[in-house]
Amino acid sequence: MNGENICSNITLSTLILDFDGVIVESIPLKTVAFRKIFSFAPPEHLDEIIAFHLENGGMSRYDKFRHIYANILREPLTPKQEERLADEYVRLIFDAMLTVPYVEGAKELLRDCSRVLPLYIVSATPEGEMHEIARRRDLTKYFVRIYGSPKTKAECIREILEETGASPSEALFVGDAPNDWQAACETGVRFVARVRPGDTNRFAGRPGVEEIVENLHELRGYLRESICSSRSHTP
Repeated sequence: MNGENICSNITLSTLILDFDGVIVESIPLKTVAFRKIFSFAPPEHLDEIIAFHLENGGMSRYDKFRHIYANILREPLTPKQEERLADEYVRLIFDAMLTVPYVEGAKELLRDCSRVLPLYIVSATPEGEMHEIARRRDLTKYFVRIYGSPKTKAECIREILEETGASPSEALFVGDAPNDWQAACETGVRFVARVRPGDTNRFAGRPGVEEIVENLHELRGYLRESICSSRSHTP
């Protein structure tokens, strides 16, 4: 599929992508890192911590730390402890984030769709860190802008809509976590879920999920067949 043939007459005007679990297969890496930084917790708490981490993939690490201490460990979290956790987490993941594999079809989708649509990243990773990862992976050329925390994903999406003048129905957000779906619901944009092969489908029964894809080859097909207008060019 050539980039110019994906959508000649596009009803979609803006494509917004999460990064972890949508563009790169980084969820297992980050889960291992979370398990290591909380290895001091009792086993029953550690299992709950990891379950919370996985269920809230679209949440910033700092918000996760605060929730874990307040609601699972039930201990105070000082600013110094919070920064120590964050520093250790970055130490464990950053270099690997530069080489972790792409989701199948990601490079082709970015190459082709960036020719016909403005693309944005909206990630829960701190924005400066997200920019550096994208720069060192040579991804910045595909995106109009790359967003990260401390802004929430809903705040980032609203800012994109304001900047582009797109209506929510003209924007599609692709995420892999229920928090991503929630951000789409809050902002009214369309939503496609990416679920890794073999993972539990956490989007079953959630309203407004237009499609569930296992990889970005499937997303490219969805963009061509279901988002483009009936007048789209056929090669």
